[in-house]
Amino acid sequence: MSVSVALKGLSAAGGGESALSPDELLSDGEFPMTRRDLQDIASMIYEDAGIYLNETKASLVYSRLAKRIRKIGLKSFRSYCKLVASDEGAQERRRMLSLMTTNFTRFFREEHHFDHLRDAVLPDLVQRARAGGRVRIWSAGCSQGQEPYTIALTVLSAFPDVARHDFKLLATDIDPMVIDHAKAGIYDAAAIETVSPAMRKQWFKPADRDGEWCIDPALRDLVTFRELNLMKGWPFSGPFDVLFCRNVVIYFDEATQARIWKRYSDMIAHGGWLYIGHSERLSGEARDHFQTAGITTFKKTGERR
Repeated sequence: MSVSVALKGLSAAGGGESALSPDELLSDGEFPMTRRDLQDIASMIYEDAGIYLNETKASLVYSRLAKRIRKIGLKSFRSYCKLVASDEGAQERRRMLSLMTTNFTRFFREEHHFDHLRDAVLPDLVQRARAGGRVRIWSAGCSQGQEPYTIALTVLSAFPDVARHDFKLLATDIDPMVIDHAKAGIYDAAAIETVSPAMRKQWFKPADRDGEWCIDPALRDLVTFRELNLMKGWPFSGPFDVLFCRNVVIYFDEATQARIWKRYSDMIAHGGWLYIGHSERLSGEARDHFQTAGITTFKKTGERR
């Protein structure tokens, strides 16, 4: 999900049993997968991360998990479901969640957000930081790191000596595998094509393997990466001056979306900023605390909580 994002849909986990036989085969490939198997997997994914699956995603579930089932030496989806539902399979259940999340993102994705950040938001934040104030930015659902590193590049373009001030950038994702990738800060040439030549020259260095590029340590050190499940407790209290959560909340059901927007609202300082994905809309109580300031760009107008 640019949050670490995932799949939407789901009938079984969201309530309501299928009228069809739970033992009906949805896939008769190398590893049989029944409707019951899909419902069990969907229920666990929903319980762990609030992400929905339905039977239209059966082929996707099969393709993403079949390789794993083969690798660990099981014979069917039924045996895999029993494993990940058991105490002994807790680590494998985390692995299943990683496999079922989609991590598409790129540097400077939805570039208008970074233009707005640079031109409308950073001048005041830089002034505050230079005067000794505190500034906090959060990238929620950071995937493999392209979004928070893009934020850092934008900040550095306006505030080259940012590292000497109380200006922090937090990046979180539910998937520990993409967090490890982000911390390493290594990308192939195709991944950095959307970075300007000047920024590539200044902030990316050739990696040990041909065709790969490594984030400069001075840029990498500006971002703190943490594993975080948005559906669970958040081990920080804010407030944040800027929050990016793009193309993540769309994969939750409506009630969960409203709850997440409300929690974000509580985390953003009065006058702070929220950037969301192009297909997302604020819902629930949070709508009363923000005013539209641009394309999927919102300013917090309610009182800080």
